[in-house]
Amino acid sequence: MQLLRHTPVFDVEFASRIAEELFGVRARASVLPSERDQNFLLDAAGERFVLKIANAMESRVLLEAQNAVLEHLGTRISFCPRVVPALNGELISTEADHLVRLVTYLQGMPLAKATHTPELLGDFGRKLGQLDRALADFDHPAVHRDFHWDLANGNRVIDEHAGLIEDSSLRELVFESRFEVTLDLRRSVIHGDANDYNVLVDADRVTGLIDFGDIVYSWTVGNLAVALAYVVLGKKDIAAAAAHVIDGYTKEFPLTVEERGVLWPLVRLRLAMSVCLAAHQLQQRPDNEYLRISQRAIVETLPKLKHK
Repeated sequence: MQLLRHTPVFDVEFASRIAEELFGVRARASVLPSERDQNFLLDAAGERFVLKIANAMESRVLLEAQNAVLEHLGTRISFCPRVVPALNGELISTEADHLVRLVTYLQGMPLAKATHTPELLGDFGRKLGQLDRALADFDHPAVHRDFHWDLANGNRVIDEHAGLIEDSSLRELVFESRFEVTLDLRRSVIHGDANDYNVLVDADRVTGLIDFGDIVYSWTVGNLAVALAYVVLGKKDIAAAAAHVIDGYTKEFPLTVEERGVLWPLVRLRLAMSVCLAAHQLQQRPDNEYLRISQRAIVETLPKLKHK
């Protein structure tokens, strides 16, 4: 997790300046939350953009892969950002030793702050299914990587970091969430982080899916598993909430029998990974509230998934 030590720490004045110098956008900047990069909302007289300043350790080739996937999706679905070129035509610029990009802003509030009606959860499932169908024929060498948030690395993450969890009962539950996939599951490039702060909504429909920084070539069903892991947080009826998402998803992109069989174990694995990685990251950055966002709800929800 060396990435967290290299997170950008620029201010809004810097963001406004480079937005104008690199992209010709004169705007007022405000900070947006991020785990390991730095994002700014640019308000340019009614038009909005997101300025993305990459972690100092981020590779150009991975950002090129993110740009490529957004270009690929731009001709197939309408709810993902588009990359805006700089004045010199480049899609990735360099400023103060950091790689910088500009993307379009998508309207909507985070799913985390919306009322999760059956209609909204069903639309979330449909949009996620459309995304996975659109990504089925996409590939890029950079996303074939060893990534700590990849569900395929879940057991390793637990083994390495569960010891940092102070609550002994939670630590035991996390260890019990280890899951060995023995089936031959479909693989593809996935978004990998459809958490409730990366999904934007308006009333009962999803308007945006943002932040492709976790794209990875992995189990296709992992995309749905990650989404469900955050949808079920704090729900009284976990099965009902998940069913709306799954029903919407399968209308667009049917699951195989094998994928249905591993879905809930992968949901538990994702939440256990989140607890472990948060414990590790908070050791390095105890002041980062973004890292704490989902932890309380996860601690309350993970025991309810024990027998799923």
